[in-house]
Amino acid sequence: MSRVGNKPIALPSGVKVKIGAGALDVEGPKGKLHAPIPPGIRFEQKDASLLALRERDEDAALHGLARSLVQNAVTGVSQGFSKELDIVGIGYRASAQGRVATFVLGFSHPIEVWMPDGIDIKIDKQTHIIVSGADRGLVGQTAANIRALRPPDPYKNKGIRYMGEILKKKVGKTGAK
Repeated sequence: MSRVGNKPIALPSGVKVKIGAGALDVEGPKGKLHAPIPPGIRFEQKDASLLALRERDEDAALHGLARSLVQNAVTGVSQGFSKELDIVGIGYRASAQGRVATFVLGFSHPIEVWMPDGIDIKIDKQTHIIVSGADRGLVGQTAANIRALRPPDPYKNKGIRYMGEILKKKVGKTGAK
């Protein structure tokens, strides 16, 4: 019995759900999302909530997954998701103009990153980045791509890190005695 799959999904006001064959279309104030539904799982709308139902017990592994995908779509179109990153290092900075973010990270050239559709980027004080959007997976992947430009160095702790990420600093070589 799936505990996650049996929980109903509350639909906030302003969110419309269209149940189709193999997918759900969710529309809200932050945009539209398309959530695929695995075979053997179906959704029913009752009042202001959605219920995930499975047809056979063999589909139990996908029951909670399908419910979580639809829950993320509903949350995304109503509230949205965001990830925050910090740039640490002397001379490291970022700027954004339209859909392009430019990073200066100690390389011989600045790095330009194009933001995908549905993703907004905001840069405060040249070292604090906020990536936001309705699609949870796309927000997380975009933040991971930005972090991969200059991952935190374990010896100096310089680089791009998630806000609140705790790094373990390694000790360097000791001099000859």
